[in-house]
Amino acid sequence: MSNVEDLYFPAEWHEQDFIQLTWPHAKSDWYYMLNEVEDCFIEIAKAISKREKLLIATPEKEKVEKILDRSGAQMDNIVVFSCQSNDTWARDHGFITLLEKGNGKQHYLDFCFNGWGKKFKADLDNAINKQLYDCGIVKGVYRDMNNWVLEGGSIETDGKGTLLTTSQCLLAPNRNSMMQYNLEAALTSMLHCNRVLWLDYGNLIGDDTDGHIDTIARFTPGDTIVYMSPNKDDEEQYYDLSMMEKQLHDFRTAEGNPYRLLALPSPRPIYDEDGERLPATYANFLIMNSAVLYPTYAQPENDAAAAEVLRTAFPDKEIVGIDCRALIKQHGSLHCVTMQYPSPDNI
Repeated sequence: MSNVEDLYFPAEWHEQDFIQLTWPHAKSDWYYMLNEVEDCFIEIAKAISKREKLLIATPEKEKVEKILDRSGAQMDNIVVFSCQSNDTWARDHGFITLLEKGNGKQHYLDFCFNGWGKKFKADLDNAINKQLYDCGIVKGVYRDMNNWVLEGGSIETDGKGTLLTTSQCLLAPNRNSMMQYNLEAALTSMLHCNRVLWLDYGNLIGDDTDGHIDTIARFTPGDTIVYMSPNKDDEEQYYDLSMMEKQLHDFRTAEGNPYRLLALPSPRPIYDEDGERLPATYANFLIMNSAVLYPTYAQPENDAAAAEVLRTAFPDKEIVGIDCRALIKQHGSLHCVTMQYPSPDNI
């Protein structure tokens, strides 16, 4: 029998079994730029499959397999699962995984994904997890959490019992409509954490998630937080990011120490064809077993500076840039389209 009191929420840098992508298709919001975004997904898939196992959810299994095979992806590391989907944001509709202390058995928490507060259709995406479990793609304990709305991009964990999140997103009335105290109690209970650090600033212009934490500030090993720094030349976002930076300096670890803070550069503003600003950020990186994949935006100086910050945070990992200018056209980036599945361990 599993003892639910012995569960914990592992950090993203915990050893991983595989990573999930949900592939774009002509019936998704990518229809008007499908070739462009597919090229980006191919580069992500190649970078992942070269280093670890990759699961792809798609309604076009044979097509995706042929595309990846032709592209040179490592096909023996890829499983393509056939299912219907609305969109591609695996970070937000994918399982959130807890592990059992002692034997490391995975507990897969299937929260409700409601299209970031019912902004977009999400019924097909919200059904993917149960199909993956019922078909035996993921093996462990399935836990139906669909009475709660929670997106993977809205929470960060250090693997030691601390959550990092934003009040703007989690307290939005289009999610769970709860007071902060009650939601904090629910989060710590469901995710087996001890405390929550709330950021009240830092929402990026163009971000339609209501302010996901994975666009602005991320836990990394060694009580470190990597974050998107304010840029005085960017008047639109300077004040909000400055206030976020101040909050980060005020945060303390569970032991009462200040966090080590590493500031990522802010990309120069990027706009779509209608003049709307897109939420480009270097904080939306994916931590893998041997590498960190991070988004680039054809800004050589900023792209290189972001890589140097990530090398400082992850001195033992390869830092790999992926051009994500296509992804931000639908207001997300690299971390948003991926979800890692931690391996069992023996704590």
